[in-house]
Amino acid sequence: MERLAGRVILLWGWPRILLAFFAGAVGALALPPFGFFAALFVSFTLFIWLMDGTTGNPDGGRLSRLRSAFFLGWVFGFGYFVASLWWLGNALLVEADEFAWAIPLAVLGLPAFLALFWGFAALAARILWSDGLGRIAAAAFGFGLAEWLRGFMLTGFPWNSIGYGAMPMPLMMQSAAPLGVTGVTVLAVFVFSAPAMIGTRRGMGLGLALAGLLLCAHLGFGAWRLAGADAVLSATAKDPVEVRLVQPMIDQSRKLDDSERGAIFEEHLAMTALPAKDGAKRPDIIVWPETSVPFILTDNPDALSRIADVLEDGQVLVTGAVRAENAGPGFATRYYNSIYVIDSNGQIVSASDKVHLVPYGEYVPYEDMLRSLGIPDAIAMPGGFTAAPGRTMLTLPGGQTFYPLICYEAIFPDEIGAGIERSSALLNVTNDGWFGETPGPFQHFQQARIRAVENGMPLIRGANTGISAFVDPFGRVVRGLDYNQKGVIDSTMSSVEIPFWNASERRFYFWLLICLMFVIALISRTSFKFWKN
Repeated sequence: MERLAGRVILLWGWPRILLAFFAGAVGALALPPFGFFAALFVSFTLFIWLMDGTTGNPDGGRLSRLRSAFFLGWVFGFGYFVASLWWLGNALLVEADEFAWAIPLAVLGLPAFLALFWGFAALAARILWSDGLGRIAAAAFGFGLAEWLRGFMLTGFPWNSIGYGAMPMPLMMQSAAPLGVTGVTVLAVFVFSAPAMIGTRRGMGLGLALAGLLLCAHLGFGAWRLAGADAVLSATAKDPVEVRLVQPMIDQSRKLDDSERGAIFEEHLAMTALPAKDGAKRPDIIVWPETSVPFILTDNPDALSRIADVLEDGQVLVTGAVRAENAGPGFATRYYNSIYVIDSNGQIVSASDKVHLVPYGEYVPYEDMLRSLGIPDAIAMPGGFTAAPGRTMLTLPGGQTFYPLICYEAIFPDEIGAGIERSSALLNVTNDGWFGETPGPFQHFQQARIRAVENGMPLIRGANTGISAFVDPFGRVVRGLDYNQKGVIDSTMSSVEIPFWNASERRFYFWLLICLMFVIALISRTSFKFWKN
């Protein structure tokens, strides 16, 4: 290990750049659908050794070393994000004649932008860099801070945060309950970087002991929490209802074909009316995926009548749909990506609009300026969607309250706030069919599962194609349909009251860990400079 570390540290030029890219790309194997979390040990160990060799121009002084560290972090991040987000280009193939030109922007441009955050992480770590344990803490501090910033800066895109790589299964998801994904990220970087000390020896004993203790605590806490999970759910379950998820598997080309709208609507209705299997109770609530209704529902009273014809007395349909709002004379109509609750009389009894829209997918940031530069909106509807000013809970006639998360809103842990304590379940409707059978839908599903664990709440997830599922508050899949499976699944859902840590407590623990890593790195850096002098 010492010989290997020495060779990596002394690399220069293109071999160094290529190894940094490779190290980042290897880390993507920790994410779904692979879930090989050990890949991040390789990834961050190589990164630490490469950082040890960051010297910059000998005549450039400290600033040159910082630039070199930033570039190394950027290349490392570029490899990680290219390897884990390449599937985004698949969405542009649906209308390739119009949007194929943008594939390089999705496959390379977005990773290049996201890698800037990892460049910042390496820069922050380099300022505190020393040797031994201190540099491991510096890396945890830098990446923890960078991943937190990635969650909200410039609309935010915390997809595939490092912490998800440490949580591939329910046993390893439970740490998200007290720490959140950001807190897990800080400790994950520390643990995944620890083997680097084997190659340089200094601080190895203490560092590996701490990393081993953290890993054991991560697994032990998960085992302890899951051991009592069934008893907690049984003791607190109340107000059970039967819920049906409809996964219609409608091809994207059909959804964009106006002539198919009627047939698509009827397919949803037919699946809704299917009898329950194996003597199960009829569903009380039927869930359709995001934008399932292929037209403006309020402009089609006959469609509401058809829904009323299919629903039995007391049944409720919860469906994704596009909502149109007249903004008044002289103003363009506003369109919202919404969820409707429709009762058996065909009446819309509750609705919620999407708050966090997808940049360049559902709206164009700084639209007027970008349109003048010739960058079109990436959706067919003129003007795109409008973001709702705030999140509205979905209240059902039976008394259940769902906390709505439309599509990628489920990846933003810090945006789940007011109203969550009054909700019966998280509801995530999505259409991952844009991305084909790639890692994208599996990554999206994992992140939604972590939201259930963080908030101690069941998750009802309906997707057009992959992955529809009922998930319990411990991240375990109760029932589900995999990608490219057309069908319905019925399950009993109950409101539960399990002990959980709220968002404020998770933020407190995150900042506590950030400060702890900073102090360790700073003390080590100060001691290192004193020893060197």
